[in-house]
Amino acid sequence: MTKTQIGLNVFLRFLAIGATIAAVVIMVLSHQSTKVLNLTFTAKYSNEPVFRYFVIAEAVASGYSLIVLLFTRSKNSLWRLVLILDVVIAMLLSSSVSAALAIAHVGKKGNDHAGWLPICGQVPKFCDHVNGSLIAGFAAAIIYLLLICSSFYYVPNLFP
Repeated sequence: MTKTQIGLNVFLRFLAIGATIAAVVIMVLSHQSTKVLNLTFTAKYSNEPVFRYFVIAEAVASGYSLIVLLFTRSKNSLWRLVLILDVVIAMLLSSSVSAALAIAHVGKKGNDHAGWLPICGQVPKFCDHVNGSLIAGFAAAIIYLLLICSSFYYVPNLFP
């Protein structure tokens, strides 16, 4: 790989780290309490297993990107393994964003058939944080897709 190719790879990995860390921080800090019929309830990410999965997946992707940045070099023969793991991380990110987006949609719109009421009218700050976190997570998934595409473009003989 040339210096330009390595520079693009490093830049995309830094972007991925930034997006995944932003997604984790925004989601972890999302909480809001409200009173409904003299009952106080708190909406927070840890109440929903899908949001916990989202946070864990984003944290794993962030840690992986950091490890790749620290331990791989241009003359290293681990690029095939890195590409395979990039695909795995991209799938992990896309699945976690999809699952969290489905729950966020139910939180915003509800589900008339199941009798689930929307909650974003009562806890708008929480819903705004979740939306911001999902945007950052979606950006991270796109950045990983770009990393995979750049690996195929810049390393044409990656798979002999």
